[in-house]
Amino acid sequence: MITSNLKAVMEQKGITLKKMTEDTKLAEMTLIRARGQKIGQCKLDTLAIMARYLGVKTRDLYDEG
Repeated sequence: MITSNLKAVMEQKGITLKKMTEDTKLAEMTLIRARGQKIGQCKLDTLAIMARYLGVKTRDLYDEG
């Protein structure tokens, strides 16, 4: 299972769920699921959009374990 760091990165950057949803055009439910502690699956394209928006590397958004 993959553990998400998205919520922590968003908090560090001061980015709200609403703002990220509006700016990235990703579905709010996609971001809610991606912010959850465990990620079942997420497309690489979606991770890339999130990482680019937040100014981090894709691998910074999750931990494998």
